[in-house]
Amino acid sequence: MLTKKVVINNKYGLQSKTAAVFIHKASNYKSSIWVEKGERKANAKSLLGLLSLGIKEGDTIVLTAEGEDAEEAANELEKYLVSEIEEE
Repeated sequence: MLTKKVVINNKYGLQSKTAAVFIHKASNYKSSIWVEKGERKANAKSLLGLLSLGIKEGDTIVLTAEGEDAEEAANELEKYLVSEIEEE
């Protein structure tokens, strides 16, 4: 199991389109991937779960991946979360 603390660095957080892109990326991996904010935890492949966390710019989340491609998944998702995401 791989766990990373990530500070959300984009002005959109994980809302609507950015969450959909994140889920699409997470769904490309076989690993189980979870996102935690505070006391709440959601499956990284679930739109409703992610949106329910209300992740905004500046929030710190814990990203957990477990499975055969966990390291690759966690690294790609972390890179996305700390990037300057452009939402159209």
